[in-house]
Amino acid sequence: MPWCKLEKIRFGMPDSGLRTADFDYELPPELIAQHPAKERDASRLLVLHRASGKIEHRSFSDLPEYLSSTDLLVLNNTRVFPARLTGTLSGGAAFEALLVRRLEGPRWLALVRPGRRLKPGKHLALGEGLELALEDFGAQEGERIISLSAPAGKDPLELVEKLGHVPLPPYIGRPDTAEDRERYQTVYARVSGAVAAPTAGLHFTPELLQKLEQAGIGRLEVTLHVGPGTFRPVTAENISGHRMDAEYYEIAEKTWTRIKEVKAGGGRVLAVGTTAVRALESAAADQPPRLAGWTELFITPGFTFRAADIMLTNFHLPRSTLLMLVSALAGKELIDRAYREAVRERYRFYSYGDAMLIL
Repeated sequence: MPWCKLEKIRFGMPDSGLRTADFDYELPPELIAQHPAKERDASRLLVLHRASGKIEHRSFSDLPEYLSSTDLLVLNNTRVFPARLTGTLSGGAAFEALLVRRLEGPRWLALVRPGRRLKPGKHLALGEGLELALEDFGAQEGERIISLSAPAGKDPLELVEKLGHVPLPPYIGRPDTAEDRERYQTVYARVSGAVAAPTAGLHFTPELLQKLEQAGIGRLEVTLHVGPGTFRPVTAENISGHRMDAEYYEIAEKTWTRIKEVKAGGGRVLAVGTTAVRALESAAADQPPRLAGWTELFITPGFTFRAADIMLTNFHLPRSTLLMLVSALAGKELIDRAYREAVRERYRFYSYGDAMLIL
């Protein structure tokens, strides 16, 4: 995973009169998926046609029917690492540290609990000699600058991989299991650095990817390391008052060249997930395109898409930046209608839930 000074690609805040409350909706709690589907591609697929407003109810395995050999699939190949570390304080109370972003050397930005008791100067044992030292406060509540150390001859990151827990989203109200190590990860994940999965990609199987390839549908990868801000609701009254957490992305030059060729030839770029959209649109926002860096891009209704034409996505939390992004692509009224229909048809929501294809 990358470490560097946090030199962010900054974007102007959205100039919008939309209120955060405009992106609220009622969701029965039982529709929040607590476990993955039995088979990845057995998830349901709501197909939303922007031009006509038509809504179809299909299976994710039907995806190839909506694509052609002129289309291009863009996947986010980030890999979720077991970023949640737990232990016990000297008094017996439990503590937790979520590794958010690697800084220089052994130092990390982390979210810690209980925040009031975990102050700079403390050293915490995590098992097998792995130790966490709190060095300083971070910029936001609960953030700490920490360093990791391990016994001589051992790599702290190897111990994190062994001892850490899958950082399941807060709305999954159960402990992580061995199944989550596999299923809260795309089958094409390979670049470690995310603390949340790019969930639209969880539905793909090797067999489905092969079927798409045999149909002549191109496939490329980008990287955007998803941070915990993806779960943070917008609290500002107006969405223009919200600031995105920075996330690191990389796009290979040959990948960007191929994307331009497909678009110039009249093909469609299918971004798999909001994270792939953010990576593509962050690059496209500058001329010449900036193909790597930290992005704070906040995509809201009124945004002009320059790279992504269509997208796959899951169903997102109320008042979330992700719901605002899909509303920017499909139009807020159409997304509102699609979500009402998804609730009515008992779709499964959020990370382990069903998918939507926006055409």
